[in-house]
Amino acid sequence: MKFKSTLLAAALASLAVSAQAEEKVINLYSARHYQTDEALYTDFTKQTGIRINRIEGKEDELLERIRNEGANSPADILLTVDAARLAKAHELGLFAPVSSQVLESRIPAHLRSDDWFSFSTRGRVIIYNKIGVKADDVRTYDDLAKPALKGKLCSRSGSHPYNLSLGASVIAHQGEAKAEEWARGMVANFARAPKGGDTDQIKSVAVGECQVALANTYYVARMMRSTKPEDQKLMEKVGVVWPNQATTGTHINVSGAGVLKHAPHKEAAVKFLEYLASDDAQRYFADGNNEWPVVSSVKVSNPALEALGKFKADTLPVKKLEMFQVKAQMIFDRAGYK
Repeated sequence: MKFKSTLLAAALASLAVSAQAEEKVINLYSARHYQTDEALYTDFTKQTGIRINRIEGKEDELLERIRNEGANSPADILLTVDAARLAKAHELGLFAPVSSQVLESRIPAHLRSDDWFSFSTRGRVIIYNKIGVKADDVRTYDDLAKPALKGKLCSRSGSHPYNLSLGASVIAHQGEAKAEEWARGMVANFARAPKGGDTDQIKSVAVGECQVALANTYYVARMMRSTKPEDQKLMEKVGVVWPNQATTGTHINVSGAGVLKHAPHKEAAVKFLEYLASDDAQRYFADGNNEWPVVSSVKVSNPALEALGKFKADTLPVKKLEMFQVKAQMIFDRAGYK
């Protein structure tokens, strides 16, 4: 009997050790491809002792991988950019609800949902050529659809999540009919067929291929901080407008993450999300990758963000972007926004 008790105690001790060992690692599936994020992961491990196994890939590839792995997926967390992509993961039922006083107290309610959280923000601003366009001509997103800009607008693909999220916000604020009118107006104003990324749009405006474009602020800030003489010359030729300052505020997009439904290390995964809301991590997002922290009390030191200045941000709940992204794609398709 004593022998059996000893075996039982040993087995329980072994299980306890195994459980502790499980909490010392998380498997992170990440669609963020920024070198500055390395500092985040290193600091998290230093503070907690939890090691991060990272799998990087494109958003759709990671979502498909998680779906295919099903209940056997080793993934604990999906970390990605853009509310539309996070919304897609939610729609696929990949996330698990998370209850955390830390996350709820530090992240504003409009920047989180029941199962995913925003950790940094970026604004979708209007870039204009200082010679060809006046700032007062492009004070709102609606201005991009006005006939005065015919042949002057550059854009990346209408099916890109950045534009889908903006389209979703227009639907949320103005309704589907107005959103379609806006989309058709922009298509009529294209200087060329949509192509390239946000940095390409900035450069196209600077060289005069077009006069106006949309870009996320961290692309603008990256160009502003560039030490390349050619980038500095390009940025001298463009101006930046924070749209909709007199009304709803500038559309905000996010980077965010959620714990996955079949996560094998849920407790450690929640700790990682809580770490991303910490002062240290929030500063990494801002100073390292030119994004704004979601925790308003965090002080940042980024000359480009300071130069862009203060602005009124749209406080539309990210859940609204979830609701309307599919409709935004349908509207863009009908408008010919390829």
